[in-house]
Order: sequence, then C-alpha cells, then structure tokens
Amino acid sequence: MTGAGARSGSRRGSLARTLVLLTTVVAALAAALTGLIAWQTAASGAEQRERDQLMRQATVLSRLPVLSPLLFSGSQALAGPNGERLAVLAPDGTATGTATPAIGTASRAALLAGRTVSTTGILGGRRVLLVGHPDARGGAVVLTEPYTVVARETDRVRRNVVWPLAFGTLGAALAGALLARRTARPLVAAARAAHRLADGERGVHAPVGGPREAAEIGAALNTLDRALAHSENRQREFLQSVSHEMRTPLTALQGYAEALADGLIEPEQSAEVGGTLAAETARLDRFLSDLLALARLDADDFRLDIAPTDLVDLVERAAAFWSAPCARHGVDLRIETPDAAPGAVVVDTDAFRVRQLLDGLVQNALRVTPPDRPLVIAVGTDPRLHAATLQVRDSGPGLTEDDVRVAFVSGALNARYREVRPVGSGLGLAIAHRLAGLLHGSIAVQGHGPEGGACFTVTLPAGRRPD
Repeated sequence: MTGAGARSGSRRGSLARTLVLLTTVVAALAAALTGLIAWQTAASGAEQRERDQLMRQATVLSRLPVLSPLLFSGSQALAGPNGERLAVLAPDGTATGTATPAIGTASRAALLAGRTVSTTGILGGRRVLLVGHPDARGGAVVLTEPYTVVARETDRVRRNVVWPLAFGTLGAALAGALLARRTARPLVAAARAAHRLADGERGVHAPVGGPREAAEIGAALNTLDRALAHSENRQREFLQSVSHEMRTPLTALQGYAEALADGLIEPEQSAEVGGTLAAETARLDRFLSDLLALARLDADDFRLDIAPTDLVDLVERAAAFWSAPCARHGVDLRIETPDAAPGAVVVDTDAFRVRQLLDGLVQNALRVTPPDRPLVIAVGTDPRLHAATLQVRDSGPGLTEDDVRVAFVSGALNARYREVRPVGSGLGLAIAHRLAGLLHGSIAVQGHGPEGGACFTVTLPAGRRPD
C-alpha cells in the first residue's frame, strides 16, 4: 500500500470501531424509542390503575346496606391516604359528602340511570379523578382522588424506566464491541493476507473462520493464492521455454559471427554458413512473430472481418500451399471434403484467421509426420451442433492423455518433447486455441486419430456471426 493509501485508510477508520459506533447508535435509538413510548404510557397506565382502585372501593361501598353520615360529612369525613373524598347520591338526585362539588350533571344523570362513571372533575380548584358506582337503593357512591396522585405515580414509573434503558444501551454497546471484534478479526487477517499476496508472497494462508461472509473471503483468498502460484509457475516455465528456444539460434548466430570475425571460415564454406545463418535468423523471426501474435490475440482491439466463408474452398487453397513443403518432406498430403455441391460448407467467419489457425495446425502436423505417411486436412459438418468442422490429422507419434490435458498451454508440449522430437516455438497451439475462441468456436485434440497420430478438430458455429 502506498503512503497516500495508508493515510486514506487510517482516516477511513477501522471496521471494529465502525461496528461499535453503529451498534451503540442503534441501541441508543432503540432505547430512546422505548423510553419515549414508556414515558407516554406511564401516565395513562398510572391513571388507569388509580381509576381501577377507586372503582373497586366504590363498588364495595355501594354494596353496604347503610353508610354512616360520619363517613362523608363534617370534620370526620372520609379522607384516604391519597386524599380520597366520598359522596353519596340519593335516588332523588341529592348528593351528600365532601366529593359532591365534583359531580357534574352528566355524571349525575349516568349514575341515576344505573351506569358506572369514570371521568375527571374539579374539586376545590384542583383536578381530580372521579368514579361512581350505582347502589342497590337507586342511588350511587362517588369517590374522588387528586390528580397529583397520578402525577406522583407517573414520575415513579418513569424513574424506574430510566435506569434499565441506560443499562440496556450500555449492554448493547458492549455486545456490539464483542461482535465487532469477532467480525473484524478474520477480515483484518484476510486483509493482511491480501497485502502479503500483493507484495508477491505465495503460500499465504488466510483464515476461514468467523461469519460466513468472512469465511468466504478467506477461502477466496486461499484460492487466489493457489491460482497465482500456478499461474506464476506456468509463466516461469514459459519463460524458460522461451529462453531455450531463443538461445539455440542465438548461439548459432554468435558462434558463426565470431568465426567470421576471426577469419576461421574458408571461402568455400561461405555459402553453407550463410544458409545456416539465414535459417537460424528465420527460426528466430518465426518465434518472435508467434510471441507477437499471441500478444495481439489478447489485446482488446483485436479485430475480426466477418464474411461468408466457403470452408471447402479455404481447405483446398491451404492444401495447394502446403503441397510443396509436404512433397519436400516426402509426406502424403490428403484432403477430405463432403460429397456435395460447391459451397455446401459456408459459415460466417473471418477467413484470414481461420486460415491462420489451419496453417498453424498443418505446420505442427508436418513437423512430426514421417516420410511416406499421410497428413490429412478434412472439412465437414456436425448437424447435432449446427456447426462446421475442420480437422488436421497426422501420422506422428501422437499424444498421451496427459499431453492432451496441457496441449493448448503455452510451451507445455515444447518443454516435454524438445529433446525427443521436432518441436516448434511452443506457442502455435496456444495461438490456435485463442483464435478458435475469438471466432466463437472451439478446438479439441485426440491423442491418436485414424492415421495413428494426433487429431485436432476445430468447430465453427454455422448459424451465428462472431462479434
């Protein structure tokens, strides 16, 4: 990580700190909402409890046969611990008792009609709770209680709510801290592993514990580590192959150049030496051309010129070109085409690239085909896949199953057989594989075909145009 990136990361803050902050904020919001609801319901709950208690008292008093006047009149009038007041409503509507002034007209009518009453009123200039219960004689018992009792009970409930909410918020923050540590630990370890991979270290093991998402990140980093190691091993093998292929012609060129400079080449050997120098130069040029071709195939601006292409005609022209090289090597070049009218195998593709692909396969086949043995170029169709096929089959030693698995990897077969049989640059089959993919087709290989050697089959779609 660069210095600027490190500074930016430090300003951004850690995941653990962010999780703790978010958990605390969420807990605080939840506590605030709970407290707000409890704050609002505390008053209504306290009032309802006081009303229920007064109603129970009024119900008991309404069932007494006779109430003593001392309970509700004069200096001995009933006054409970919370300042309760009592009044008795006679069947004719007259009321007696210290709570009489609080009885309103609507409440009086409801009680005389035999209904209970639970409301508020004014007594002595103060707001009071008022409940009334009809009695068996046609009258009613009325009780009042100062509203300050409800306010006092409400304050008590609210005080009892504050501390649990505070402790709940603190507990949520602590739980968030523990959760943050548990969540952030594997992520931090995964980030460290990623930095080590970015610095070029391999064999790095990222932890796969913790939450499922963190475990998936760790597993992905481990997979990436293996893929990078495999890719870099392939690159090293490829570079070794490239170095070997370039060293051979360069050694020859250097040796003959030094011999010429030292005057060790006799005049009559000049033609032979010149031919050797030209051949080695051409070999080096072909190798560099293959490298450039492989690089161009991976470029984003690689273009295809799509047009209807007669594959039979393309194969015949390719055979005409390769007939002379095959004749020089004593190889029997054959072509196989469908027994149909001309133009029977026409696909929308890039004819130049298909020919490039075909020439590369024929060149490889010619290199391993012994004299007096056939080399076959075949064109056909595959109705099941709605596709056209091109085949190049040789009579060489063929390929093993392990060869088939790595046949299209750059330099793989070259590294295996350069000391055993004639090989090319090691890039031809990789180029063919990439070309087939760009043409929206595919290429496959069999280790041993009808002629005994390898059989390469290129499949091109017949019903669509490559992009």
